[in-house]
Amino acid sequence: MREQILIVDDEEMIRELLASALFQEGYICHLAANVDEAFSILGQKDIDLVISDIMMPGRSGVELLRDLKKVDSEIAVLMITGLSDMNTAMECIHLGADDYISKPFNITRVILTVRNMLDKRNLSIEKKNYQIGLEFKVLEQTEQLRQTMHDLHLAYDNTLTALVKALDAREKEVGSHSERVMNYSKLMGSMLGISGIELEQLAKGALLHDIGKIGISDNILLKPGKLDEDEWREMRRHPLIGYAILSEIDFLKTPAEIILSHHERFDGSGYPKGLKGEQIPLGSRIFVLVDTLDAMTSDRPYRQALPFDAVISEVRKFSGSQFDPAIAELFLSVPRSRWEECAGKKFD
Repeated sequence: MREQILIVDDEEMIRELLASALFQEGYICHLAANVDEAFSILGQKDIDLVISDIMMPGRSGVELLRDLKKVDSEIAVLMITGLSDMNTAMECIHLGADDYISKPFNITRVILTVRNMLDKRNLSIEKKNYQIGLEFKVLEQTEQLRQTMHDLHLAYDNTLTALVKALDAREKEVGSHSERVMNYSKLMGSMLGISGIELEQLAKGALLHDIGKIGISDNILLKPGKLDEDEWREMRRHPLIGYAILSEIDFLKTPAEIILSHHERFDGSGYPKGLKGEQIPLGSRIFVLVDTLDAMTSDRPYRQALPFDAVISEVRKFSGSQFDPAIAELFLSVPRSRWEECAGKKFD
């Protein structure tokens, strides 16, 4: 595409001379006798380069330059100055002019200057377009990566949820015990100021708390009667088994710690390590409360679901022994309706 040049000079002879020489070089030239005419043409044509005299009646070339750069910072500008206007010419350079030539000028030098200025402008535009294209491509690829990570994260979550549902079904759980305690844990965690990835880790720990039961035989796990001492010893291995399964997976290391200690008690009488007080991870201290809530408000093969008031009594009774008293106090402050909302069911 032929480049378009606007020549602004109050002297017709200079306008015609420049236009004739530049036309011979293949450029399309537009002529203006003053700044107002120049802006009228600029509003109608896609001008690539402006050649402007500095000293003109009315508004000067300096004013043209200043206003022009506000409208189009990329347009190339060549100023024409008399020998006595060198200070003004340097001012023009500071205002954004690309170059200047002095009268009387050599037309060959003007043509070379114009060619160099347009080459420089085209290179600058190409570089800018390349940069914009590159930034767009980076944004596009970042979005694709974000979507891929989201899909992968969703696939992980769906896989874990399916696995947990299978384990719940194995124990003949009504509904999804693991999903309910996950929802309860997220509620408690939020109330304790846990958020973001830490809340996600808490939720995963609660969801996967019984993953270790995959290593417990059906004869023990599904036994309808009481377990003997050897069977209890085997059953109490499930936190260790769950930890062994998940602790080698990078994004499940923190949930694995919750799983390992979800049967610890605040007074140190729990298992498998007999941890006490704040030695027990916060996620596990939250979990033991919400696990009690779900266990007591859900039907069991040997009994019907207990009323919500029984849970309140249990938490009060064992606060400071089984339960962290500070978390127990927060638990007791949560309205029944919020627990029911998390459970997706009404309590007795």
